[in-house]
Amino acid sequence: MSMTLSNAAVLRPTFRPTFHLPFTRLAAVLALSLCAGAALADVAALSVAGNQVLVGGKPGSISGSSMYWSNNGWPGARFYNAGAVGWLKEDWKAKLVRAAMGVEEDGGYIQFPADNKARVKAVVDAAIAKDMYVIIDWHSHYAFRHQNEAIAFFQEMARTYGNHKHVIYEIYNEPKDDVTWDANVKPYAQAVIAAIRAIDPDNLIIVGSPHWSQDVDIASRNPITGHSNIAYTLHFYAGTHTQYLRDKATTAMNNGLALFVTEWGSVNADGNGGVNYPETNAWIDFMKKHNISNANWALDDAREGSASLVPGASSNGGWANWDLTESGKQARETVRNWPSTPDAGCATASVPSTIQAEAWCQMSGVQLEATSDAGGGQNVGYIDSGDWMNYTVDVPSAGLYTVSYRVASASGGGSISLERAGGSPVFGTKAVGATGGWQNWSTISHDVQLPAGKQSIGIAAKTGGFNLNWIGIAAAGSGGQIALIQAEDHASMSGVESEPTTDAGGGRNASHIDTGDWMSYTNAPVLIPETGAYTIEFRVASPGGGELSFEEAGGKPNYATVAVPATGGWQNWASVNRTVTLSAGSHSFGVYAKQGGWNLNWIKVSKGAR
Repeated sequence: MSMTLSNAAVLRPTFRPTFHLPFTRLAAVLALSLCAGAALADVAALSVAGNQVLVGGKPGSISGSSMYWSNNGWPGARFYNAGAVGWLKEDWKAKLVRAAMGVEEDGGYIQFPADNKARVKAVVDAAIAKDMYVIIDWHSHYAFRHQNEAIAFFQEMARTYGNHKHVIYEIYNEPKDDVTWDANVKPYAQAVIAAIRAIDPDNLIIVGSPHWSQDVDIASRNPITGHSNIAYTLHFYAGTHTQYLRDKATTAMNNGLALFVTEWGSVNADGNGGVNYPETNAWIDFMKKHNISNANWALDDAREGSASLVPGASSNGGWANWDLTESGKQARETVRNWPSTPDAGCATASVPSTIQAEAWCQMSGVQLEATSDAGGGQNVGYIDSGDWMNYTVDVPSAGLYTVSYRVASASGGGSISLERAGGSPVFGTKAVGATGGWQNWSTISHDVQLPAGKQSIGIAAKTGGFNLNWIGIAAAGSGGQIALIQAEDHASMSGVESEPTTDAGGGRNASHIDTGDWMSYTNAPVLIPETGAYTIEFRVASPGGGELSFEEAGGKPNYATVAVPATGGWQNWASVNRTVTLSAGSHSFGVYAKQGGWNLNWIKVSKGAR
């Protein structure tokens, strides 16, 4: 800020049996589990991958509020307490708080180090107790002039708090216009980062850039190297900073910088004026689209537009609506409605896969409703332009993939963008035509190039006006493949073991399969989009042959009996298939050994007969 005070059949059950411990041992285990759970209450680690700050290893963002300058005698100092932090967590639903420790200004750290440090530690301790992220901010315009003091301060903070994933180090708040990146900010940042990393190897560190932390594009052309988990702050005030600054941010991200908005306001850059709602909303949409975490400026009662509280508001939280200024009300609304951070239980879909649209890791703007489509359950609805959902997928190899969408639209005109979560790159777009109603379902698809590996993809509504039930991803030209089940990944089984396989793709196969053994895959349900003929392919190896039964988990119905050929050895692999008729909806399949003596690597389900 500028210098204003400004997420069963009896014989072949579909579940895994539960084994019971003796009471005393069970009680001990439960007690240990409860203790461990209490001790492990924590936030997800923040880390940098490419141009994204990840939350728990997945794309996402957090939002909260920044304290005002901590300086002695300044209007923000009295809010550096557990009550104010607790109210931000409970009422604002804030995930983040920033302790903005003034440095060289009157009443700041250089003049009163003990007072200012105590205020920062009070906020950090409260945030950790409330499982919030907390930014320790060296709130300076000329930090490079106080490099030794910064190193000593941040090393003390690293020793004290470096084992807490809550803590973020912001080492240079806002370099002014007369400060350069190459000559001043970068050398200072390299020295301070090295000092922190000597103690804390992994917590997020955030660096400022010249021109009040707006020149992120300049920093992106000569970034800091040699250290991990480094992000760059971007500061904006909606009344002053418009599309041109978002363009600078886009340039920085395109050049690989991960951004974190540690300070933003809905008013003018001098801290005054009224809320600029159009530009504030544009900035909020921009931050959500690109997963940019942020803190609003500021939690104080100074007589300026950026202050969240009216003069005389309580120091310890408990603020009613009338205690909030116009910008305070806007900030609280933004923070309370920020998209949820990724669910730790968000599943990774291994391609080929059919992903239920409602199984997002993160979303913005959409709602759920009951669906009348095959399989029942829910679909994603109320999709407007700009809404999005993120999913984690594991793509086996780079190449061309067919991505299918199960959509419904009353009047058409929609457009789906498939992209890397955060918006760039865009893999492809697909128009959504009219299907005749919000529950009249149709499948559309397009081919896109996808990179290999575990990644987060986004489904964005370039133009809204459609519902989405599921997304299917399969290798292009794979004959309508809709599922690939790894044989060893059963939910339950009887008599089966696994072993390393020499088949293409490596991994393991199900082995030691004798007559009467079985495997159940209730953990890998397959969505059959419409009733009809499907090809089921089995990857088998056998010295002497055998026979398997493909069925619904639990044994009924039995869809097909398949002869397993003699392939010449336990690791000599061949594919056999049968065409079966499957009904629309969700299926959990099983395999039964009518005659054993074979191994099984995978089961593939494809649409149509062969």
